[in-house]
Amino acid sequence: MMGVMRTRSLAATGLLAASFLVLAVSVYQYVWPGTAQAPRWLPEPKVEALVVPPYPVTVHSVEMGRGDTLVRALARAGLPSRSATLLATQFGKNGADLRKIRAGATIEITWNARNEATEVRYEASPWLSFAARPADGGWRVGRAETIPDLRVEAVSGVVQRSLFDALERTGESARLVLALVEIFSSDFDFTADTRAGDRFRLLVEKRYAGDAFVDYGRILVAQYTSGGKTLTGVGFEKGVSRFAHYDLAGNSLRKSFLKSPLEFTRITSGFTYARPHPILGGVRPHLAIDYGAPVGTPVRAVADGVVVHAGWNGGNGIQVHLRHRSGYETQYNHLSRIPSDIRAGARVRQKQIIGNVGATGLATGPHLDYRIVHNGTYVNPLSEKFIPGEPIPAAARAEFTRESRELVARLEAAAPF
Repeated sequence: MMGVMRTRSLAATGLLAASFLVLAVSVYQYVWPGTAQAPRWLPEPKVEALVVPPYPVTVHSVEMGRGDTLVRALARAGLPSRSATLLATQFGKNGADLRKIRAGATIEITWNARNEATEVRYEASPWLSFAARPADGGWRVGRAETIPDLRVEAVSGVVQRSLFDALERTGESARLVLALVEIFSSDFDFTADTRAGDRFRLLVEKRYAGDAFVDYGRILVAQYTSGGKTLTGVGFEKGVSRFAHYDLAGNSLRKSFLKSPLEFTRITSGFTYARPHPILGGVRPHLAIDYGAPVGTPVRAVADGVVVHAGWNGGNGIQVHLRHRSGYETQYNHLSRIPSDIRAGARVRQKQIIGNVGATGLATGPHLDYRIVHNGTYVNPLSEKFIPGEPIPAAARAEFTRESRELVARLEAAAPF
């Protein structure tokens, strides 16, 4: 019996010793410093910031149209008539030109949840904008101005199909075509004489807002070469009444008569004393130049003058007849319409629109029949030599000569032919 008890005691002691050994190993592995891996703690949960949604607002934009008024546009954007009138007045007091509204100018109105206008922004031009906010029953207006970045750049090209196409291939706007044609319009008929292979180059001012091109300024110098002849126009204003273009000898390029009453078109019939008449038959004189153009094309007065007749005139259809100085008269036939202010006795200016191309009277299709009478005799509009404008005055001749040489040299270096 005593032997059994001893055996059990030894077994219990051994079991206890083994338990202590396992406990010691566990402590050594997981607790003893420098031997166990550091515990991995879970990151604390992120608490998202509480975002309170703003009161809802809506923005309404309108674009100014041709002939629009600021009051009308503000009302179209949602302002009551009285508020629109008051705000337009405030804009005017802060420098907005209410008489010359730029087509394409924008108005932007911000409305709150109660349908109240909280801000009105008016971009009068790329250089001038206004912002208004309600204050004390009226409007508080601020203005911001951007100074144009004026750069002088060279443009050159070769005519292949048309002058418009040639300018567009240089990346320029059609507006520059009209400005170039304007310089030489008294000496070169771009509707009849433009040919493939003609070359042009010019130095023009360009206005930028930052890096964005906005519009053109003045053409400082231009050259157009056609048929081996080069026309040169140099801009000058010192010592003369206004900025204008002159040839290298100082003669004005603005003549008393334009070469053509239409800006761009084609000649369909020339001046002749024997032409088969397309309607009446037989061979008859055609003492005019016919310009083919779509119905509605604007017709310009070729010179300052007085209206002799405006209205229907038999086979000529709707006609405008003008009297000019030095014994000249001009007639514009087969028009589709005439402005209301073009009537007998009215004075007109060179380049003023006096009618629109049509096919009234004895006409087989839309065209302008243009005639010139000098001292009672019909003359060929394409070959008549008209009175030139005022040349550079003697007192400014030396300065003009110096500046013109510098500009031409600069043009030749920037855009060699």
